[in-house]
Amino acid sequence: MRRTFVVEADGGSRGNPGPAGYGAVVRDAATGETLREAAEFIGRATNNVAEYRGLLAGLRAARELDPDAAVLVRMDSKLVVEQMSGRWKIKHPDMRPLALEAASVFPPDAVTYEWIPREKNKHADRLANEAMDAGGRGEQWQEGASTAELDAGPAPAPVAAAPGAGPAGTDPGPTAPAARAGWGPDLGTPTTFVLLRHGETPLTPEKRFSGSGGSDPDLSPAGRRQAAAVAEALAARGTVQAVVASPLRRCQETAAAVAGRLGLQVRTDEGLRETDFGAWEGLTFAEVRERYPEDLDAWLASPAAHPTGGGESFEEVARRVALARDRLLARYTGRTVLVVTHVTPVKTLVRLALGAPPQSLFRMELSAASLSAVAYYADGNASLRLLNDTAHLR
Repeated sequence: MRRTFVVEADGGSRGNPGPAGYGAVVRDAATGETLREAAEFIGRATNNVAEYRGLLAGLRAARELDPDAAVLVRMDSKLVVEQMSGRWKIKHPDMRPLALEAASVFPPDAVTYEWIPREKNKHADRLANEAMDAGGRGEQWQEGASTAELDAGPAPAPVAAAPGAGPAGTDPGPTAPAARAGWGPDLGTPTTFVLLRHGETPLTPEKRFSGSGGSDPDLSPAGRRQAAAVAEALAARGTVQAVVASPLRRCQETAAAVAGRLGLQVRTDEGLRETDFGAWEGLTFAEVRERYPEDLDAWLASPAAHPTGGGESFEEVARRVALARDRLLARYTGRTVLVVTHVTPVKTLVRLALGAPPQSLFRMELSAASLSAVAYYADGNASLRLLNDTAHLR
């Protein structure tokens, strides 16, 4: 039987924006027992950002308990509930990355959202206030000092049925955090990202980890030929209106070749750089397996795990890639942008567009100098239009 959790979350700001904090509670749906509490003072923020941070903390705590569980989220924020359920558009730039990150913690069909009145969300509310009180003293919230559960009064009744607990399809939940899935009205010209993985480097044919913490190699002769080929193909299409690239040399070289052919300038965005693979930089997968088997297993099992030596987790990469995406969407609304980047950022943008779980990163193939494309619409929907196209290289 699939385990079911209830997540109650809240956030507040004393000034809006002002000193802010969040609180979150994870309960066993069958018994009503409190399994985990979380709270944090987050500095200056708005109420809505604090509420989203509370939601994210609650979902992460639930996932740590059981990544295969079904989750019912209860919040007194109508805004968060409606946006995460896909009925309201997310317009605020500070909230979109948080909403997308929250949507990626569990598979979309595992989570359902329910609005509750404030008086039924007392436990999370008191945790948020404890966190803000601690922040006012120059401290962080300490779980051992919390009296929020006692102050909140009797625990709510157990939940008889929960999202995703029955057969597949009985309660599908939201498919995306910002938009209702399916066909809709004509929303005008979308913003289109043409996603180009850089050309080959000397490390590419050997399938070595090559991130942002390694040697930053140049393109190989084969990679320069690939860049020239993709430049010709994109020039023939004539649709690209701007070029943005990762700061790493292999992307800058690839972007320069295409931009030069198109008569455009290259803009650099730090958020598009590849993952920092820590001590694995320059090694093959087999070498990492031999030297760091436990770290590799943990990394493959959880998007929160780091490579050996303090590299980046996939969760961290997803946050900065989502922020880069939102910056580009704001700057290039309604235009077609060539985004020259790396394997992980391309796969992450595709994953977020599809609302797919983090494990999907291991189920996509991206060749050097391949093209993919995602269209972003005014209602928040995204559509994957192309993946790993290499016809221009043949």
